[in-house]
Amino acid sequence: MPKQRSAFKELRKIKKRRVVNLARMSELKTLIKRFENLLRTKKTDEAKAYLHKLFSKIDSRAARGVIHKNAAARKKARLAKAVNASAKT
Repeated sequence: MPKQRSAFKELRKIKKRRVVNLARMSELKTLIKRFENLLRTKKTDEAKAYLHKLFSKIDSRAARGVIHKNAAARKKARLAKAVNASAKT
């Protein structure tokens, strides 16, 4: 437990940020699940249209620090690869 007042304040800020970041991460995971569901149901045209929105969300989460920028790039690459693979079949 912190001893200084500034440390207590920082702890309160961290708790608030954590709640917001968890909500943002949950939203991102939900969007990814919807996208994967589109791929599973062979709706590649809808998935391609949805991909742009998903990339925007991933980039904004990386900019805010919810996820690391390299993790964001990795997610985007894997999602794009999945769309391209489903388009070929």
